[in-house]
Amino acid sequence: MSTERRPVRSRRTVLRAGALTGLGLAGAQAVAPSRATAATTAATPDARNAGFLVGRGIADATGEVAEVGMMGYGRFDQQAAGLHTRLRARAFVVADEASGRRVLLIVADSPMIFGSVHQAVLRRLAEAYGGLYTEQNVLITATHTHAGPGGYSHHLLYNTTTFGFHRKTFEAVADGLFEAAQRAHDDLAPSELVLSHGTLSGASVNRSRTAFDRNPKADRDHFPDAVDTHTTLLRVERAGRAVGAVNWFPVHSTSMSGDNRLISADNKGYAAYHWEREVNDVDYLADGTPAFVSAFAQTNSGDMSPNLDLRPPTTPEDFAATRANGLQQYEAAAAQVRQAGTGLSGPVDSRLVYVDLSDVTVRPEFTGDGRTHRTSKPCIGASMAAGSMEDGPAFPGFEEGENPFWDAISDSVIYTVSPELRQAQAPKDVFVPVGEMNRVYPWVQERVPVMLVRIGGLYLIGIPGEVTVCAGLRLRRTVAGIVGADLDDVLVAGYANAYFHYLTTPEEYDAQQYEGGSTLFGRWQLPALQQTAADLATALRDGTDLPLGPKPPDLSGKALSLQPGVVLDAPPLLRKFGDVLVPPRENYRAGERVETVFAGAHPGNDLHRGDTYLEIQHRNADGSWRTVADDGDWPTRFHWKRDGIAASKVTITWDVPQGTSPGTYRIVYHGDARSLTGTVTRFTGTSPAFTVR
Repeated sequence: MSTERRPVRSRRTVLRAGALTGLGLAGAQAVAPSRATAATTAATPDARNAGFLVGRGIADATGEVAEVGMMGYGRFDQQAAGLHTRLRARAFVVADEASGRRVLLIVADSPMIFGSVHQAVLRRLAEAYGGLYTEQNVLITATHTHAGPGGYSHHLLYNTTTFGFHRKTFEAVADGLFEAAQRAHDDLAPSELVLSHGTLSGASVNRSRTAFDRNPKADRDHFPDAVDTHTTLLRVERAGRAVGAVNWFPVHSTSMSGDNRLISADNKGYAAYHWEREVNDVDYLADGTPAFVSAFAQTNSGDMSPNLDLRPPTTPEDFAATRANGLQQYEAAAAQVRQAGTGLSGPVDSRLVYVDLSDVTVRPEFTGDGRTHRTSKPCIGASMAAGSMEDGPAFPGFEEGENPFWDAISDSVIYTVSPELRQAQAPKDVFVPVGEMNRVYPWVQERVPVMLVRIGGLYLIGIPGEVTVCAGLRLRRTVAGIVGADLDDVLVAGYANAYFHYLTTPEEYDAQQYEGGSTLFGRWQLPALQQTAADLATALRDGTDLPLGPKPPDLSGKALSLQPGVVLDAPPLLRKFGDVLVPPRENYRAGERVETVFAGAHPGNDLHRGDTYLEIQHRNADGSWRTVADDGDWPTRFHWKRDGIAASKVTITWDVPQGTSPGTYRIVYHGDARSLTGTVTRFTGTSPAFTVR
């Protein structure tokens, strides 16, 4: 066991070489200034004239990486067994110098933003800043990676495949989001905001074409190929240079397979990582705000799949597919940096209301048939249990569309549906009446936040769920018509502030594909939210306030934790923690994979948030070692496997990037072992040196 201190991390040489050899040059003209240059731009006249103060921040929000259920595919067998890329939160504060109003946007590499996280982050912000950041001006969204750890909701439905609540993951997510917000707040400086639009084809496909084709011609004509190709970039400039960017493009983060067991930020996470790390040399482990921060956010991606062949991806081919799709999103965004774009000016403002979606009376002007309708208590259709067959099926025995066997069982054996509920949910046959189950224990959230944010001429509709492209189009048209904005400048910010599953148009709902079966509050859920969006847009336009509505309760005291924690770590017989069980070869070339196996411990003992489980080190000419990669880098993988009852094997791999400097390298593993008394002791293992030629 080694106790040597970790060297200062500086990884520029290796990664700069990698960035210039096949990792994409589309952003070469958008390279951010150095930290020193960025720090001196705050007082430039050009930036001051923009009228905005903007801050940027990044933080680690990964959570557990072993023996925790992964969120997204709804599979009990998808238990995490290691780490491919860390999950990060990226935050942007935008303040109007004239009015003092501000908004905080956080984009997290997370499967979902549950109400539990929304409440926790708001509490942390209130403790740190008083009333500066509240539910009225904080928009938190998820990229919806399907390769992140779960168990951080306070509602039972989302914790079933994770065997209950996982406090360590919950705290890591909440702390990471708050830390990113802190760093963005501290980074506030005069900046210009530039908005641009483009198209990206060949990166997504409609996975629910049967439902899409039921929509009116006016909706279908807006998406000729049943795909939303609209990509939008909001870039932050100081002294004429891009120092940050937020991209919105609708595509599911399902490039990584349901058979994958490594925590990963998926395609949107790779797009952000590539722009920051491989193009702009951002060192996530360095102190201070990076010179460039990029977030790739979701919009109305409910029926948009990255799997163009409409088949679930396979492992390990999904790693290449994830990178390829992420590069497409990055290249479309980076190309817009070279466009003039539209310089934003005008107010910064926002509104949020809570809506009890189980009990909304929808006015005739939003229902489409001239009559009043009502939403209902949330219900699951059998097609939801099927999962998306194109991205990754969930439970066997269920199909998208009709499920007469399961519908008959649910109607006659499990639960008798009232006439009112049947009418509101029709043509969905109620498979699981989660609204009734909520009376006993909180299964799903019914009181949800709906938000509208304005940043100059850009409008973001914060919807706490997965919105199909046509449902998003109707929301956008509703808001654009009231505020007088161009339709392209009004976007749905999906997966925002909470989670209520899907949102389809009534016509798509009738098809009862996976998305319709997952639209919990019935056929009139979208019209109900259009009505809410209209109220928010009117208030924002007129400068008036709205009643907050029924806030959801704090359920932090009711979370059930069913999975025991780590009891004891023990090394293999006749071994010590950190011993090398399988050494690397002596020599490698670029493009080959280095692999080393260590006597390890359970990574759940310490999540190493803001740190790393591994380092790839290069020996300098003076004999010292310099870190060139860690567990947040794309070429590294950290595999954990239980060896017997208490022992662990940790396998670390490194795919040597093209352009890597020749020389001597080694792999360092940082672990933490728990004794029977609960004491956790850190240890380090170091591989024999090897040569890259």
